[in-house]
Amino acid sequence: MKAEKPQRRKLRGRLGIKSFRVELTIIIFSLMFLTSVFTVLVYIPLQIVFPALRNFSGLASSASTTIACTIIGTGAAAVFTKWILSPLNEMIEATERISKGDFKVHIQESFREESDFGILQRSFNHMARELDGIEMFRKDFINNFSHEFKTPIVSIQGFAHQLRAGGLTPEEEREYIRIIAAESDRLAKMATNILLLSKLENQAIVTDKTEFYLDEQLRTCLVLLEKQWGPKEIELNVDLDVVRYSFNEDMLSHLWLNLFGNAIKFTPPMGSISCTLRADQKFITVVIADTGIGMDENTRLHIFDKFYQGDTSHTGDGNGIGLNIVSRILYLCEGKITVESRPGAGSVFTVTLPVTVPPSEDTASSPA
Repeated sequence: MKAEKPQRRKLRGRLGIKSFRVELTIIIFSLMFLTSVFTVLVYIPLQIVFPALRNFSGLASSASTTIACTIIGTGAAAVFTKWILSPLNEMIEATERISKGDFKVHIQESFREESDFGILQRSFNHMARELDGIEMFRKDFINNFSHEFKTPIVSIQGFAHQLRAGGLTPEEEREYIRIIAAESDRLAKMATNILLLSKLENQAIVTDKTEFYLDEQLRTCLVLLEKQWGPKEIELNVDLDVVRYSFNEDMLSHLWLNLFGNAIKFTPPMGSISCTLRADQKFITVVIADTGIGMDENTRLHIFDKFYQGDTSHTGDGNGIGLNIVSRILYLCEGKITVESRPGAGSVFTVTLPVTVPPSEDTASSPA
């Protein structure tokens, strides 16, 4: 019985539009018929007042003409109502398809763009395209999310079974334990990033704003990542002006940690990373450049998409969330970011923030 309900709703929709069409035709017919009757009824009193009009043949001619016009007008009205209501019927059917999850639907835009029906048709097609994009994003998100979580879990499970089975050399045991620990850290980091991203996506107002030195925050973030850039012997070139900034300090630190972490990840051993901080009366500019592997144009255009990774093999320790977090934080602080990169030529990330604390005389350049 439940399976019949959509069909019944569709049938009721079609019957409804047909019923409306019939009712409109009947109304037009009634108006024209009443006009004919009114003509005849008025003609009779006029004969009494004006005897010269007592010409039956003239009355018959007038009445027959009126009735003929009524029949022709009613037929034309029936055709006209069918034509004018056809786009509405098409839209009802398209709406039924959207309600069932078919967002590929498209209706023909047959009216002028500036007309009411034209605006309605164009808005409907725009809505369908937006819903289709959201549906594709949802499916991609679920697929990528499942893949990113499943990969380390399968790895941990496999090496744990090997350890439980025994018969391994001490070197193998240490290597398997190292891999399990690394994959566990990866899962923990992914869960933390997803929770943070979920919080940022549902946050419209930034709270807990404080005033702090942005240059000190950048140095602190680099120190926190020393375990990543130290073993690779990456050279750091830091040139920071003294800049005071007002924002949620903890939230903004995630932005720099992700940008620095991304630069470290793709910079080979003995490479270099530079960071400059400058400010004027309106804007603060932070430039983070590396001598890493760079990226092609397609990767550059998508790196801020959720779960997107230029490394399609997923062999790296990233999860495609970090730069999406960067994008969301910049949205909340009304900043922007640009990227310049070429394969094999490194990458340059330029972050522009609005000035929140007017510069004072004591904000001179500080040594790196």
